[in-house]
Amino acid sequence: MWTEEIVAGRPAWRHVPSGVVFREVPGGTFRMGLSEAELDAVRAIERSGGVEDTIDPFLASARDAQPVREVRVEPFLLARHPLTVAQVQHWLPEYEDGYAEADTGTARLEGDLDDLLKLLPFQLPSEAQWEYAARAGTTTLTYRGDGKPDEDQLLDDFGDETRTAAGDNAFGLAAMGSANELCADVWIPGFNGAPADARPRIGDGPRTVRGGAADLYPWQGCDEWLPLLSATRYEHADFTAVRPAAPLPPQWWSKRISREPVSRPTVAEQGCGVARRPHRPHSRQSGRCGLIGA
Repeated sequence: MWTEEIVAGRPAWRHVPSGVVFREVPGGTFRMGLSEAELDAVRAIERSGGVEDTIDPFLASARDAQPVREVRVEPFLLARHPLTVAQVQHWLPEYEDGYAEADTGTARLEGDLDDLLKLLPFQLPSEAQWEYAARAGTTTLTYRGDGKPDEDQLLDDFGDETRTAAGDNAFGLAAMGSANELCADVWIPGFNGAPADARPRIGDGPRTVRGGAADLYPWQGCDEWLPLLSATRYEHADFTAVRPAAPLPPQWWSKRISREPVSRPTVAEQGCGVARRPHRPHSRQSGRCGLIGA
């Protein structure tokens, strides 16, 4: 079901039946949420004249992405970019998109969303996984730094591999923040009581979305760059894109086991000339990296 290959000079995993390319997101810890340093960076953009309208609503809603906390993320797979129209049609052959100009463009789903989620053999990423992947080791407004992002950072069609590769972050993920992308978490303002690992917060009600700057294109001078920020989050309404996540494939675990050295018993451990059995790593994956079924 999975094959490992090189895509745009980076390792990738391709889901063979659908052709969707995933990147391995390494495990680690990060500071999740909108930090005071990031708020200061937004205010600096305002002071420099980079704000077209007003950032007051954004600042007022900053508490929806706070308090900042440290979150532990296990390694997982995440699609290199949101599902395209052609990729959605693998599961929904009759799907028609009212937004994309080509079948290589990002699919934005409305009425067909539930049908797709029922058929996908993947999961939605949790908010923690999404933000961790978007930041890709950075602590700045976007993975490119604290400068004001512009329309050149938008990526909504993936037919041009050169342009797609230019939009990859350090984890090899493209277009993070361009389309609004659905997460597994239910919408809850703020992170009070949120888990310290990457598990999604579940419950009744609308889900959370991340990103969405390309949904507002062409920009009208209303600070449409704000959804490109790694910490921007809001409640799902209307259409959304889907960037699926998945557990690491069995081949990954097999390769890891083959690389791990097998400990050998020392002479003292052998005792009476009978060697103890060498320890071998456990081969079964524990848990699902905090992912849930969509």
